[in-house]
Amino acid sequence: MVSTAQGAPTAQRSVALVTLGCTRNEVDSEELAGRLAAEGWLLVDDADDADVAVVNTCGFVEQAKKDSIDVLLEASARKGQSKTQKVVAVGCLAERYGQQLADELPEADAVLGFDSYVDMSAHLRAILDGHAPASHTPSDRRRLLPLSPVQRQEGSAGVALPGHGEAPDGPFPASGPRVIRARLDGRPWAPLKIASGCDRRCAFCAIPMFRGAFVSRRPHDIVAEARWLGERGVKELFLVSENSTSYGKDLGDIGLLEKLLPDLAAVPGIERVRVSYLQPAEIRPALLDAMATVPGVVPYFDISFQHASAPLLRSMRRFGGREAFLGLLDEVRARVPQAGIRSNVIVGFPGETEDDLLELEAFLVAARLDVVGVFGYSDEDGTEAETYGDKLSDDVVAQRVSRFSALIEELNLQRAEERIGEVVDVLVESVPAGDDEDEETSVVGRAAHQGPDVDGVTMLDPGEFPDVAVGDIVRAVVTGTEGIDLLAARC
Repeated sequence: MVSTAQGAPTAQRSVALVTLGCTRNEVDSEELAGRLAAEGWLLVDDADDADVAVVNTCGFVEQAKKDSIDVLLEASARKGQSKTQKVVAVGCLAERYGQQLADELPEADAVLGFDSYVDMSAHLRAILDGHAPASHTPSDRRRLLPLSPVQRQEGSAGVALPGHGEAPDGPFPASGPRVIRARLDGRPWAPLKIASGCDRRCAFCAIPMFRGAFVSRRPHDIVAEARWLGERGVKELFLVSENSTSYGKDLGDIGLLEKLLPDLAAVPGIERVRVSYLQPAEIRPALLDAMATVPGVVPYFDISFQHASAPLLRSMRRFGGREAFLGLLDEVRARVPQAGIRSNVIVGFPGETEDDLLELEAFLVAARLDVVGVFGYSDEDGTEAETYGDKLSDDVVAQRVSRFSALIEELNLQRAEERIGEVVDVLVESVPAGDDEDEETSVVGRAAHQGPDVDGVTMLDPGEFPDVAVGDIVRAVVTGTEGIDLLAARC
């Protein structure tokens, strides 16, 4: 039993957070978990065991939206078959569509936007008591902050910024940073949000409208959270944002990320720092130098190319082209020849021609990227590209996705094979649990060039590493491949 503010005892209520989408959402879920735990909620892993299932949705592209809705429907269908009484939608899809989502998905008991996060405990208790708050009315969150980046820090005090750890009465108190977060897993790595929002105006992307203008977290808040994570067994920090290359511009120092990296790498317990979400048009030589030379920062470059045809990129409201991008990759490899480099590309954008595709193909063949994600273009509500003519049919887009997925699979396999003979440092993420035939039979981890979840893994023979534990970093030599995954042996 726990006590209410009035002193009357009440049964402790439980909540499960179900996270969909990107690592930025994972940070937001752990912040929500921290707020709810501080308010007396019991955090449980399985939604079937919770009074409330809070689904942190993704609203990035059409497939992600469908997946989010499917999870909400599945959770709602299980009400009455399990302990779960209520299902609540939060996250990007909820923020983006608000009341519209609530109207079209009555199975969800509430649809709450980012402004509800600070008071989530009160909202969930009201929902359980039959008094669900009204769904919010979506708006363009870019308009909530000043146009000038240097004015945003002061203006952000009253704006909800999920993952920034704002206290109910504003940012961290003057007495010093405090971390509002609860770990929801035992992994030896954790995402750490360094900024929110985006100032770019890519024609295909709706994220700035529902995530807002770009706002950096202050360095001392980031380092404080890194220390908190290090104290809880985290060995690798995965720095996330919508655009990490913009970090510091609203704090008066566009080179602030380069200065922050050594401080993060020096945090007790932290052995690796990984940077993600780099915009090619904003990458600076000084940032490349820091990512290549600061001890503890892994040479991993997650660069958002999206395409390689200069005319099509201009139509996308982006910059660059094949030669410029290959030049950037040369700069990276001049500093670290074996750097890990990943990217994403979009095919089927309005007006895309065969010449554009050939330019993209030539780039991918020459680039030798470790991993590339392929997305087929789809209209996103409110974006500039939604208004474009020269749309390609769904069948044509699907054909192009299939064509480039096959090409990239082959190229990524070749790149993995090029790494045979390399010596790698592997962060161990799982070890065999026993003699069960269904259990993983390898020690599984990630080398420095492999980002979490989507970049492949490195597998080790447990007989060669008999005493290894999750969180250890071991040195091994790559001996073979299984797809993009690597096989490695003790040096």
